[in-house]
Amino acid sequence: MRRRLIQSTLAVVLVVIAVFGVSLVIVETRTITSTAQERVDTEAVRLVSIVDSRLLGDETVNAAVLRDQIQGDRYAEIRIPGKPLIEVGERPTGDVISASETGEEGETVTVQEPRSSVTREVGRTLLIIGAVALLAVIAAVLLAVRQANRLASPLTDLAETAERLGSGDPRPRHKRYGVHELDRVADVLDSSAERIGRMLTAERRLAADASHQLRTPLTALSMRLEEITLTDDPETVKEEATIALTQVERLTDVVERLLTNSRDPRTGSAVTFDLDEVIQQQLAEWRPAYRSAGRAIVSSGKRHLEAVGTPGAVAQVLAALIENSLMHGGGTVALRTRVTGNQAVIEVTDEGPGVPADLGARIFERAISGRNSTGIGLAVARDLAEADGGRLEMLQTKPPVLALFLSRTPPPKKQGGQESGPTVR
Repeated sequence: MRRRLIQSTLAVVLVVIAVFGVSLVIVETRTITSTAQERVDTEAVRLVSIVDSRLLGDETVNAAVLRDQIQGDRYAEIRIPGKPLIEVGERPTGDVISASETGEEGETVTVQEPRSSVTREVGRTLLIIGAVALLAVIAAVLLAVRQANRLASPLTDLAETAERLGSGDPRPRHKRYGVHELDRVADVLDSSAERIGRMLTAERRLAADASHQLRTPLTALSMRLEEITLTDDPETVKEEATIALTQVERLTDVVERLLTNSRDPRTGSAVTFDLDEVIQQQLAEWRPAYRSAGRAIVSSGKRHLEAVGTPGAVAQVLAALIENSLMHGGGTVALRTRVTGNQAVIEVTDEGPGVPADLGARIFERAISGRNSTGIGLAVARDLAEADGGRLEMLQTKPPVLALFLSRTPPPKKQGGQESGPTVR
């Protein structure tokens, strides 16, 4: 591209020089020739006036007297009736410029000048025009190189930026070049880099969330399958297989929920459901793990509570709270349900040392953990709760009390973008 820009600019300059240069040479040549002819004509007129004045005054007219009146390498002939030819200067050879004038006394004066003087002057003019044209070509080449670099270098940078985007490096460069079109391309690439960066961050976050959320259910499922392989009782096999199938359905719901939440966390399908069913399901799923750790998990509080949300998402939130108590808490873990205003509350507490004072409510932030854990579980739980229209809070740090607040009233349905009112029959 750089070479083509230089060649095209140089071609345009050469065409302009050829058109105007040839025209200028023709005009200057004609001007120089006309000027030379005018000089000879003027010289002839001046010389004939001198001869006239001397003849009228009866003064001598000869070559010696007129020699000082001839300038340069001109040659003059004076023909006076009845007198010999008078020659002043050296007669030129070759092509000449000539002018003749007749005086009042009948004399004739002819002045000649070699045309070589005109040729020399035309040559000097051509040399000047050629020098100016050469300077114009040099200036055009320098300007073309500068302009080509100004356009080609940004394009090279933009190509490198696009290549970096393709190789997985979405960092925007925020570099501009002072050319509107190129700056526009740079803006689009930077915007694309930011979008790709957000997409990659979301994908990594989804992978981390999926790994964290699926780890415990898969462990529990593997334990169920091990129990099936270790028993010969058909009833036990049937019971464990039924529980395993339920856990597989929950795994499928977890995956779908994670995918849905990664695309748009506001697309939860909230319904009214019985909290007791979700709590009892979690107790049955986590009791083997607590039993293996020599601990217990119990539930208390108000029964037969109904809440609004996605049962699968609420189960995931409770699983994250229960797992957090298993890993970081101590003693018996208790799930207590209560009602406050128009909200159903599920509190999860244990008898452990609690949350360090320097963490507090920051435990819901990603990568924040008081011990060697990922710091993802509670952050995912909070996102799931908020996506269902609820909220997850820490009510107390010692002993730790984490509470999930869920609405007990379904949100008003929308029809045509407006909330529907009461039906009139």
